[in-house]
Amino acid sequence: MAAFTSRDGGVSAPPFDTLNLGGALGDDPAAVARNRQLAAAACGRAADGITWMRQVHGADVAYAPPRPGPPPGILHPAPDALHPAPDALQPAPVALQPAPDPLPAVDAIFTDSAAVTLGVLAADCAMVLIADSAARIVGAAHAGREGIAAGVVPALVRSMTAAGADPARMRAVIGPAICGGCYEVPWQLRARIAQDVPEAGCVTRKGSPGIDIPAAAAAQLARAGLRAVRRDPRCTAETPALYSYRRDGQTGRFAGLAWLA
Repeated sequence: MAAFTSRDGGVSAPPFDTLNLGGALGDDPAAVARNRQLAAAACGRAADGITWMRQVHGADVAYAPPRPGPPPGILHPAPDALHPAPDALQPAPVALQPAPDPLPAVDAIFTDSAAVTLGVLAADCAMVLIADSAARIVGAAHAGREGIAAGVVPALVRSMTAAGADPARMRAVIGPAICGGCYEVPWQLRARIAQDVPEAGCVTRKGSPGIDIPAAAAAQLARAGLRAVRRDPRCTAETPALYSYRRDGQTGRFAGLAWLA
């Protein structure tokens, strides 16, 4: 199951009004906690069952274990897990290192526990939610321009595959994000990102250099072997009901939530 929140229906005051789910932004912590309860309840989930990340615009992946249990660990796939042999019948083992922080400094997480809800925050970046219902594995990635260049989306697919999922069975949805027509950047920056992911390079409506994060994420998913990929067409900068850092500066964060039914 998957859901994306909006900025409506919460208790935060301006400029975070109203359903801000992001901490460490300057919002009242009590308001953020209440907003997370409201969002979880709307999905029929428990707020204390949501596993969040300390998003750092990288490509590391963490496994979110059932609760109670040890804190999530940063996932380090073995070399043959990244490039399995064609005749491999079993996924290669993965090594889990305990994370020193209760919120791991990662940009993708996955779980095989129905008790865990995965949460990813954004205000222009793409939120990518992936599930293999047959393998009972679900994942979530925070994919901004740097995460796209670093390969966080294919890293999540590899990690889920190493845990028993199959890209051919996976379904993915790319959440609302700033569109390429709005995301204006210096040409040097576009060139650097597009060097790693050509589909990221674009031209904005102004005719200036731009980056198309959703298109880049979709291309990476396709190259990773996913056949079923949907995209929420809303642009955060053009949609007042969504948070946008590019549009508003100081603002809140909305969320993508994913869990096993």
